[in-house]
Order: sequence, then structure tokens, then C-alpha cells
Amino acid sequence: MVESDDITTLRLRLHELQVEHRDLDDIIERLLQTPPLDDLMLRRLKKRKLLLKDRISILERMIEPNVPA
Repeated sequence: MVESDDITTLRLRLHELQVEHRDLDDIIERLLQTPPLDDLMLRRLKKRKLLLKDRISILERMIEPNVPA
């Protein structure tokens, strides 16, 4: 079982990742709306966003595991 301090640390990290994910979403949207489009940068940002989404999912499962009763 994860200790209380560990959960607090995980929640803080989760929040940081969520903020970064949201920021990347905004940046990607702006890039798509403003030519000229840098395809390489856009692909890298989208890849980073997917990586963050995976990490967010992992942390969420660590904080509140989906264990059947």
C-alpha cells in the first residue's frame, strides 16, 4: 500500500503532468491555426503529449488502484 506522503507526492506530480499536458494541447492547437506549420515540431509535441497522457494514467492508477472488491 502507498503511504500518505507518497500519495501526496504522486498527486503533486500528477497535477504537474496534467498542467503540462493541457499546455501542450494549447500549443498544438495554436500551431495548427497559424501557418507556416512546422510538421516536425508538431509531431514531437504530439508525441510528448501522448507520453504525458500515459504517465498521467499510471499515476492515477497508483493513487487510486482499480481493485475489485
